[in-house]
Amino acid sequence: MSIAKRLAVAVMALAVGATAIGVVSTKHEARSRFIQLQGLNGERDALEIEWGQLKLEQSAWATHGRVEQTARVGLRMVVPRPDEVRIVKPTTVTP
Repeated sequence: MSIAKRLAVAVMALAVGATAIGVVSTKHEARSRFIQLQGLNGERDALEIEWGQLKLEQSAWATHGRVEQTARVGLRMVVPRPDEVRIVKPTTVTP
């Protein structure tokens, strides 16, 4: 075999070896990124569940009964008796 052929075979072997290492490295990186993506998706799902629970809790705190209880207990407000109610009518202004 001539030196040129041996050199060409050696270069081809190095190129194949380098390509193989590149493929393995790329596959490893892709798998690592996929695992990281799955973790982030799981975290996102957990945060969305928590957000939904917080929205439900907020709506529960704003219900009519809760507002009424807070007004009665916390602010000491009472519903006026019928004889205590005064109806105020706005006056109309004529130009």
